[in-house]
Amino acid sequence: MTAETARSRTEEPVPVTASGAAPALRTGDGGVRHRTLILLRWIAICGQLVAVLGVHFLLGFDLPLEACLAVIGAAVWINLTVRLWTPMTRRLTDGEATVSFAFDLLQLACLLYLTGGLTNPFALLFLAPVTVSASILSPRATALLGLVAGALITVLAAVYRPLPWTGPPPDLPPVYIGGIWAALIVSLAFTSLYAARLAREQRHMAAALATLQMALAREQRLAALGGLAAAAAHELGTPLATITIAARELARDIPAGDPLAEDVHLIAEQAARCRDILTRLARQPGGGEGAGPFARLPLPVLLEQAVAAHRVPDIDLELRFYADGERVDPNRADTPVLDCRPELIHALGNIVENAVAFARSRVVVEARWDGAGLTLQVRDDGPGFSPDVLQKLGEPYLTSRPRGRQGQNREGLGLGVFIAKTLLERTGARVTFFNARRGAGRGGAVVALFWSKSKLKSAHSSGHDWWPLTER
Repeated sequence: MTAETARSRTEEPVPVTASGAAPALRTGDGGVRHRTLILLRWIAICGQLVAVLGVHFLLGFDLPLEACLAVIGAAVWINLTVRLWTPMTRRLTDGEATVSFAFDLLQLACLLYLTGGLTNPFALLFLAPVTVSASILSPRATALLGLVAGALITVLAAVYRPLPWTGPPPDLPPVYIGGIWAALIVSLAFTSLYAARLAREQRHMAAALATLQMALAREQRLAALGGLAAAAAHELGTPLATITIAARELARDIPAGDPLAEDVHLIAEQAARCRDILTRLARQPGGGEGAGPFARLPLPVLLEQAVAAHRVPDIDLELRFYADGERVDPNRADTPVLDCRPELIHALGNIVENAVAFARSRVVVEARWDGAGLTLQVRDDGPGFSPDVLQKLGEPYLTSRPRGRQGQNREGLGLGVFIAKTLLERTGARVTFFNARRGAGRGGAVVALFWSKSKLKSAHSSGHDWWPLTER
């Protein structure tokens, strides 16, 4: 068993929860880099220069050129300042990106004020910053930018400098200006909602794909480990039989009072235990503990069966049971009755063995059930999980090579936690790892398992008299 190798003997545990699932992709958490916004602003500046100079010199409109160039120059100055003083690869926070887009809206509004307000066809560019925000920023930031854009559009509908036409300017009635205002507001709302919806769907698809890839990789690794286990069970059978025969011969030849007699007895006992473990590994799912008259066991009996092999004299291993928040006697008749599945017994035993290996004096296995489901916690009073491996617990071949109780080396491949976590998740459990805190000091490591009632029901072989409490 190598689950304990993921635990370090550090005295500085921290309360962190790790999960083997892929994290969901979120907005509003630094989703855009400075480089991207600076590039977009340079494109906008070039377009503004081409439009202003083209209208002034090619179309012959007498625009307030100096004022227009001053407004464009402000954007150039901002871009150069940000470029010189901020790393280009740095990701903006939600607030910083919102301020940047708000500046772009204000700069565009100043330019449109000088060139005809909403009668300027380029007023449509108000949609760009808000639409980009909807795809990369949080809904709150997008709503704020939408309000800013709507306010600026409303001001420009009433206050602006008309375009200097060479002849009589066209007479645009107020209802037409109001129509432009309404079209911009509606387009602003529609395009931002549409972009936000598409971006959210894309993020969900990316997160689902990442989770699926992780699940497939985990299943492939477990399938490979299953083949290795079968090969190990086959190859190790003969050496273990030889060890057992040699130990029996030594026990027969050594006098009863000899100090070596106890060691020989221990060798024979451990060889028999290895043979039992290999026998359980070689069983097919649905056989062994999961079939016959003991296919279904009360929860206290099932837990006792899982932890019995890991009781040691110097560690107090206690089982506690709670129903609807109140501690109950494990011998009461109305405890949950569960399928005695081999993978469940093996995984629980793996976790308990890990806790016993690093506990100072006590391990508590706590079971709580209510109308929502079943929660199991395995808690020890050891030093806890190391912060550098806590976030990666549940991954294969993760080991910190620590020392167990009494200084013995507990080296291995780091597969114990991975196997236990995968087996438990196959039963429908949600597995979390964290370090407990007790009063002013720190507690030990905690492995928490939760099965919802629906998960337990779908995995259960019988549809009646198995759960003592009603749904919440």
